[in-house]
Amino acid sequence: MSILMTFRIALKALNRNKMRTALTMLGMIIGVGAVITMVALGNGAQVSIEQQIQSAGTNVIMVNAGNFSAGGVRQGQGMSNALTPEDADAIREVPGVQYAAEGVFTGAQIVAGNQNWFTMVQGTNVDMPYIKSWPIEEGQFFTPSDVTSAAKVAVIGTTVRDMLFPDGTDPVGQIIRVRNQPFKIVGLLTSKGQTGVGQDQDDVIYVPFTTVQKKLRGITFIQNITVSAFSADNIRQTADAIAAVLRVRHKIQPGDSDDFMVRTLEDIAAVRTETTRTMTALLASIAGVSLLVGGIGIMNIMLVSVTERTREIGLRLAIGARGSDVLMQFLVEAVVISLLGGSVGIGLGYGLSQSLTQFLQWPTYVSAQAVLVAFGFAAGIGIFFGFYPARKASGLDPIEALRYE
Repeated sequence: MSILMTFRIALKALNRNKMRTALTMLGMIIGVGAVITMVALGNGAQVSIEQQIQSAGTNVIMVNAGNFSAGGVRQGQGMSNALTPEDADAIREVPGVQYAAEGVFTGAQIVAGNQNWFTMVQGTNVDMPYIKSWPIEEGQFFTPSDVTSAAKVAVIGTTVRDMLFPDGTDPVGQIIRVRNQPFKIVGLLTSKGQTGVGQDQDDVIYVPFTTVQKKLRGITFIQNITVSAFSADNIRQTADAIAAVLRVRHKIQPGDSDDFMVRTLEDIAAVRTETTRTMTALLASIAGVSLLVGGIGIMNIMLVSVTERTREIGLRLAIGARGSDVLMQFLVEAVVISLLGGSVGIGLGYGLSQSLTQFLQWPTYVSAQAVLVAFGFAAGIGIFFGFYPARKASGLDPIEALRYE
């Protein structure tokens, strides 16, 4: 018997009991829909985390000033004054380094007209928007000549804009006061929102690092250097090369502790991604129970179908049908139920995922791989749970089957 004929017979048999077929498919629909939705939630969380890591900077390496001891008291990270702008210049020459930005910061009360706001004033250079992939919404970032001349210019985040100009005034070109010194706003950064730990990235003011050094703090050292590597593949090697250069520049002897710290976002990203993968696997496993229940439902109904159609099976065997033909017929019926239920379940899962995103603002992502895996599992469950009833049907004795009441 041809496979096409087998499919036609299977569809006719299923069509005779529409309600029972629909209820049997319901288990597969719920199971596949649940798997698609749970995996979409896990994938959405992973994509969201990756975007947060991306927003923090592309292939970022952080070089921070270390600590120093005074009278046996260790002062902690960032207290050392050994990191200098010349160190940043040396780091720019390290192979694998794309951008490097000096960093020095101070907290200050910012005043604009009759409004004021306390925020962090970050001193940096012109490479920072490239390192953090942070475009300008209005105006422009300050220029290299502004850094060289320690100009009193500022680029602000949207939170600072909202606090200082609540009436909607265009901040670009406005004058603000930082510790009673006038600064001209030359640019407004696009909004980035909060980080994964709840820090408002838009609550910031960027000014030339030389301005913070000379006019706000009166220092010659810097507190950190933010570095962007050309590729994520060699970020660890680049970080090691930076550490080696700084050890030579700071004349640190073998065995002595560094007076700086080199960190990458690679470790943070790896931990978060692994956690999300674990949660995705857990959610998918829980949803997979629904698929198992659906498969058991298919086996149950197919066993009932074999019992109900015993005389039909006996007649087919008596007129020359082979056991393999009967086996194939019932197996195809089980697979058809699974695939139809799986198809509807995929649509249900996609719809639920979109609903979660639209109404609850939960990030979801339905990948093609998840759809294919769910569809494959549906077919596999149909074959696995349909094989025993089909095998039982094909093994019936024709004479006994014809006599069955």
